[in-house]
Amino acid sequence: MSEKDNGISRRDLLITGSTIVAGSAMGVSLAVDDAEAAKGKKIPQVPRRILGKTKQSIPILLFGAGFRLNGTFDPKLAEAFRYGVNYIDAADCYGGGTCEAAVGSFHKRLNNRKKLWITSKSDQHDPKGFSSTVDASLKALQTNYIDLYYLHALKDKKYLSKELEKTVAQLKKDGKIRFFGFSCHNGNVVELMEAAAKLPWIDSIMFRYNFRQYGDKKLNAAIDKCHKAGIGLIAMKTQGSASSFEPKWKQFQKKGKWNKHQAVLKAVWADPRITAAVSHMDTFQKLRENIAAAIDPQKLTKAEVKELTKYAAATRSIACDGCEHICNAAMKENVQIGTTMRYLMYHDVYGQTEEAKELFGALPPEARDLEKLDFSAATAACPHNIDLNTHLKRAAKILV
Repeated sequence: MSEKDNGISRRDLLITGSTIVAGSAMGVSLAVDDAEAAKGKKIPQVPRRILGKTKQSIPILLFGAGFRLNGTFDPKLAEAFRYGVNYIDAADCYGGGTCEAAVGSFHKRLNNRKKLWITSKSDQHDPKGFSSTVDASLKALQTNYIDLYYLHALKDKKYLSKELEKTVAQLKKDGKIRFFGFSCHNGNVVELMEAAAKLPWIDSIMFRYNFRQYGDKKLNAAIDKCHKAGIGLIAMKTQGSASSFEPKWKQFQKKGKWNKHQAVLKAVWADPRITAAVSHMDTFQKLRENIAAAIDPQKLTKAEVKELTKYAAATRSIACDGCEHICNAAMKENVQIGTTMRYLMYHDVYGQTEEAKELFGALPPEARDLEKLDFSAATAACPHNIDLNTHLKRAAKILV
């Protein structure tokens, strides 16, 4: 993209969000800069792709709403919408349980429900519980249908049962959900995807996929199977963040125009099997950078790809893949290693200190009593030899 393509410069794209100003202390009203429209210039839109068998067009960049939104009117959602990011990835548990209500308030205020794609998720994986959470989500979202409803953080393929299939079919028939799928980010992503590829009633999967996994043969085979089956694939956890990674992070040098965060998104979008990437955009800076990367069609250079490869190698030993069925099995105690490492990553990398503490505090007491335990056996079992003693004992101190 040239500096003035689509009537707006790249610099303009990165600063446009500063024109959004809350009209009161509660951020109820929204002042939008219409200067570009007044000049007859169109604001560039994030490219779109078809989400598998749904045959629906969605943006390649999705708004991950896994943080506390403004419950009355969130200006980041409005800014994303201006650039064509009209897909909101919500869940009943996000934002301390406030996410769906905030999304409902947003579309009600703009009266743009028909122009939005709303995905939400349920932590209840049994058919009866799943059905009840759909009704609760509909009420919170202030809508009579949800575009895509997921089983949230699925770990066991047994829940992809005939009974759930019937429940999903009925929910679709009743018009409560348009499409169904599941999200997964633990160590058995491949197993779950392979199972889903055989089930024609699975419309979409949101799965952990980042630059450290591009050469994983088993994962790539599972992706191929799902893609061939028409399952719409959405990448999450694309940044591949690691706990306590700042020293390694500083070794990553920016090559060309993209920083590391933008580069890893560009790498995901280069995979034609992946429809979109969901991104946690809790600041305007992240939002603008991601939109700029999505709109610019320029592919990563060889130098940028080389730097990502170097960064992946440098941080491999501090990046947990969530395969806690391996490390937990090496411990006699009832611990949740992968889950705790994920919360530590929220604290260290995402800056979600309070949410990380809240999530950790909700774990069973025995899963939080980590300081006196020896995790040497779990470290030995870890495929990447992560120093679990150091990380988990630090988690027990700072996540309280």
